[in-house]
Amino acid sequence: MVTGGSGFIGSNLIDKLIEQKKKIICIDNFDDFYSKNIKLNNMQASLKSPDYTFVEGDIRNQELLEKIFSENKIDAVVHLAAKAGVRPSISNPDIYFDVNVNGTLCLVHAMNKYQVKKLVFSSSSSVYGNNIKIPYSETDNVDFPISPYAASKKSCELLIHTFHHLNKLDVINLRFFTVYGPRQRPDLAISKFFKSIYNGRSIDVYGDGSTSRDYTYIDDIVQGICNSLTYLEHYENVYETINLGNNHPVKLTELIDIIEQVTLKKFSINYLPVQEGDVNHTFADIKKKKKLLSYNPTKTIKEGLLNFNDWYEGQLKLSH
Repeated sequence: MVTGGSGFIGSNLIDKLIEQKKKIICIDNFDDFYSKNIKLNNMQASLKSPDYTFVEGDIRNQELLEKIFSENKIDAVVHLAAKAGVRPSISNPDIYFDVNVNGTLCLVHAMNKYQVKKLVFSSSSSVYGNNIKIPYSETDNVDFPISPYAASKKSCELLIHTFHHLNKLDVINLRFFTVYGPRQRPDLAISKFFKSIYNGRSIDVYGDGSTSRDYTYIDDIVQGICNSLTYLEHYENVYETINLGNNHPVKLTELIDIIEQVTLKKFSINYLPVQEGDVNHTFADIKKKKKLLSYNPTKTIKEGLLNFNDWYEGQLKLSH
């Protein structure tokens, strides 16, 4: 089962799992954070598959979750459903904790009741806050988040560990680092940059461009999730937290230069004040990922942005 499977990461993951001949149940409530039509478009290929079942619903609906688990033989859960976005969480922390933490509690309750013992949880690099030590390692202290979104993800990790300890739930927490690629959410920086550029507008940059992110291509993230599922199939009594990053941070100014190269378009930059909740840098130590999941990221930022540009231009043609 995949929660939040109509979104950016979930829909790409499901396409890959269907390709691997897996049977998938997806639950998603089409949260109004961005357009339902985008999510329906993400699901076009999977909806044609006889191995795919879609359930529209909320992970906080305990009765619905228990119905799904009681009526289906579920081997493992990939839990991606969440209220996303650092900045919106600052203005509305209540809903972030309700969906992310209470929703996760409902899910692990249902898993425990129906003896589903394998869970891959999507955590976030935001749990590291403004960690001084770089690169960020899974053993670093993550007690100092700087946004409600980050705090909710850390809370989920603690909650899931409790169920691991008490109920023998096998868990891999994956801390995603700045995921980008086809179907990226429209609120994320790369998507916003491309929309502005293709509409002939300037791009908004928060700060002076010196911040950096460990941009990680969607195919590498999907492979990391698939390898986590394989690991859980073969091992018991598992509780691991693993960074899924590229181990190659890119400054915002460098990202903008590469976008100019791949789009072949000139654009101006509108510099704005740094926004609350944004971390200065992200940089993943991926030694553990290499060791446990036998996987290395394959896409450079330029290769990934070339792919994203091809996809974006394709979407523009479809919309005209």
